[in-house]
Amino acid sequence: MSAIKKTVYKDFIIQVATEEHQSYSVTITDEMASSAKARGTGIAQRSPEYISKKMLEGKAIIATTKSGEWVGFCYIETWEHGRFVANSGLIVHPDYRKSGVATAIKAKAFRLSREKYPQSNIVGLTTSMAVMKINSELGYEPVSFSELPKDDEFWKGCQTCVNYDILTRTNRAHCLCTGMKYHAKKEDRVERKDTKWEFVRESSLYEKWINMKQRILLKKDDKKKV
Repeated sequence: MSAIKKTVYKDFIIQVATEEHQSYSVTITDEMASSAKARGTGIAQRSPEYISKKMLEGKAIIATTKSGEWVGFCYIETWEHGRFVANSGLIVHPDYRKSGVATAIKAKAFRLSREKYPQSNIVGLTTSMAVMKINSELGYEPVSFSELPKDDEFWKGCQTCVNYDILTRTNRAHCLCTGMKYHAKKEDRVERKDTKWEFVRESSLYEKWINMKQRILLKKDDKKKV
């Protein structure tokens, strides 16, 4: 059992999910699918059974209101025998977005990952600038896909994304997502001229880069379909 205690953030209860939260599984996966459709950028979709399994394993964070309404969710996965950990599937109910609860959920998922796998590098893929900001505050840095797990199962989760063809067409070198990584051991860090990524300072430039990448990759994809 995790030593991480449930906390109250504003009017939300944030805690490690347990068996008692399985009833939220369908609601969570439905919102994941709805969010992916609305964003148009794709998200690795999971089944209610998969979400329930994460809860039973003590590898998920859930946020609810004090009255028991579901607010948000995130789970963790491991790859390459625990060498890598991913905080995945961050989703927040539309009514509670921009409340700061996503940051609180992500921070607790990060703590859970560090508690369970203290020697593991924590990685993630995202198209969301908001998630990039949260990750940056936790100590993640943007990295090339070559620094992410080589395990096919890691990338298998991308198959339900609408942009999966871009990933396969580039041999997993590029996609619309940005790879991010928290180095558990400083010696694992790839030396860079600027070792600290200042997201707030560089976010506007980075957003321009993402938009340019989208135009290039999606344009190539459209040509292929013609």
